[in-house]
Amino acid sequence: MSQTIKDGRVISLIHKYLNAGVIVKHKFEETTKGVPQGGPLSPLLSNIYLNEFDKEMERRGNRFVRYADDCVILFKSKRSAMRVKETVTRYLEEKLFVKVNQEKTKVAYITDIKFLGFGFYIEKSGNVRITVHKKSKEKMKKRIKEITKRNRPISSKELAKELKEYITGWVNYYRIANMSKHLREIDSWMRRRIRMIYWKRWKLVRTRYRNLQKLGINKSKAWEWANTRKSYWHIANSFILKRTLTNEVLKIYGFISALDYYNSINL
Repeated sequence: MSQTIKDGRVISLIHKYLNAGVIVKHKFEETTKGVPQGGPLSPLLSNIYLNEFDKEMERRGNRFVRYADDCVILFKSKRSAMRVKETVTRYLEEKLFVKVNQEKTKVAYITDIKFLGFGFYIEKSGNVRITVHKKSKEKMKKRIKEITKRNRPISSKELAKELKEYITGWVNYYRIANMSKHLREIDSWMRRRIRMIYWKRWKLVRTRYRNLQKLGINKSKAWEWANTRKSYWHIANSFILKRTLTNEVLKIYGFISALDYYNSINL
């Protein structure tokens, strides 16, 4: 590292940071090797230390992309990939003294790769495109499901704010990916969950009756719908709420559309 950083004071500061120890579950633990995970210094030190690796890859003419200690090297054939995997591993371990995790290091087809949460697919034309990896999509849906639990003690305004913060952050991170279809599906599913929450909160028949009227339903129809015995989830996808708590009404209430936001930042 001192080959890249010439200021001895900076090197000394890094050593002090690495040897400072960490707090785990309110208990101090000494650090004898490595960099604490999640710390702001970890990706910075990775970039400094692996600068020599980048130069070596460029010297060899390898097509690669690296972020901190995550790296993907691209080849036209499996044979080439297998060969370079061995030489690169040897270079990292013998030249840079970096231990390579063999369980995470593999040769795979581009569509089987997950890199920083992204995945890849191949168009009919043969062009490779970026998408959101399946596991990242599942994680997103799980988080939205947690936020929209129907028994959470949270106001509708707070719910809309929390969803907006999560969705805008998520979409901003994955904005370079092609994900219109995924976000369209997420919007539909998320709105159904939001409608389910409203219907549950209108628990009493008279409350449902009053709110349906406020949303433009005539008295007789509002009374009929207010007395339904169908489940919250079923009603959330029914004509009753799709006609009253429309997409536009939900926008007025502050609920964001993931697809609309994605389109707005990719104009």
